[in-house]
Amino acid sequence: MPSQTSSKSAAYFKRAANILPGGVNSPVRACKSVGCEPVFIERAAGSRMWTVDGLELIDYVMSWGPMLLGHADKGVRAAATTALDNGASFGAPCPAEVELGELIRQIMPGMEMLRMVSSGTEATMSAVRLARGYTKRDKVLKFDGCYHGHSDGFLVAAGSGVATLCIPGTPGVPDPIANLTLLAPYNDLGAVEAQFAAHGADIACIIVEPVAGNVGLIPPAPGFLEGLREICTKNGALLIFDEVITGFRVALGGAQARFGVTPDLTTLGKIIGGGFPVGCYGGKREIMEHIAPCGPVYQAGTLSGNPVAMAAGIATLKGLMASDYAALEARTLAFATEMAEILRAKGQSVTLNHLASIFTIFFTNVPVTDYETAKTANSATYGEFYRQMRALGVNLAPSGFECGFTSFAHSDADLKQTLDAARKVKL
Repeated sequence: MPSQTSSKSAAYFKRAANILPGGVNSPVRACKSVGCEPVFIERAAGSRMWTVDGLELIDYVMSWGPMLLGHADKGVRAAATTALDNGASFGAPCPAEVELGELIRQIMPGMEMLRMVSSGTEATMSAVRLARGYTKRDKVLKFDGCYHGHSDGFLVAAGSGVATLCIPGTPGVPDPIANLTLLAPYNDLGAVEAQFAAHGADIACIIVEPVAGNVGLIPPAPGFLEGLREICTKNGALLIFDEVITGFRVALGGAQARFGVTPDLTTLGKIIGGGFPVGCYGGKREIMEHIAPCGPVYQAGTLSGNPVAMAAGIATLKGLMASDYAALEARTLAFATEMAEILRAKGQSVTLNHLASIFTIFFTNVPVTDYETAKTANSATYGEFYRQMRALGVNLAPSGFECGFTSFAHSDADLKQTLDAARKVKL
């Protein structure tokens, strides 16, 4: 790896620090928790990225999940280029937003109606506003360590960069707003029931990552999602699945298809735009018709339904519909299992969590089932592992509180090269 003191990445980071807070546009990218500076990426294709210094990296971040077909997929690029030739933005309805909406509904039938937005954060905050408007209640129940974007109420006990950087409390969020967010440990139905016993008449919704992905990967315990569905139905609250990570990744139809639990509302993120900035929320028709202009709950966006993102999304979903999910899951499990064994052979205590094409190796001997057990992982050891793997040409998430992602573009040779790199690491 080029020296950080003389590399182009270091020079860009120095310039960035003078114009961007922390030198980045999203906190975890600063690589603070792994004890190094970030590398700046020049281009990406398939399973690989190239830095401005020419370092070639096998990528297991995949833009934090959505590049399931791989970077710069030929079909997605062609669709986006054709759309761009016709104009980058209209601020008006376009045919592609209708086609993409119908395709999403075909794959996720529970999304009877949906609204396009420009990010996962916008999708989740809009879904919660809708839930409050529909139920005429104010409180929201979320789970410790689950991250639903950076809207004010979601930053209470949030995961992702909030956990990575150990940011205390919710600076900038007024107490009256924070107090509308109720908490429970992930996978703990008893705690959920206790919150409903105390506040049930005021709870508009439960919002949950059906597979937690922002404190590392944590699958739902058997019966957990079913229990949430039952509790919401019994108490007149809405169940929102935040499938920004899991949608189209843990199964073509998302976590709701994999686990057979249908939420009232679903939020999706940039995977539906082939990596372009896009999101959507949707669900039961009777609920969605409360959104303006049908109903009184207001939400709008100039770039919603952007024609380039919609075209890329259509190409992405059609590509995924023709892909072999079972084969990718089996390859990912074998790869992650061997990686864990390599680390154990080095004397490390590790716990592997895996689902579909997502995995996290926690440096702990404790089974990781919630935020508290995730926090037992050794962050310093992960940082050392990250730095050495990056120097050996492997890009992992710059935080132990994140997931690893494979894609349909990752070859057996990629996986072997990654395992060979792990064998060279000294911990």
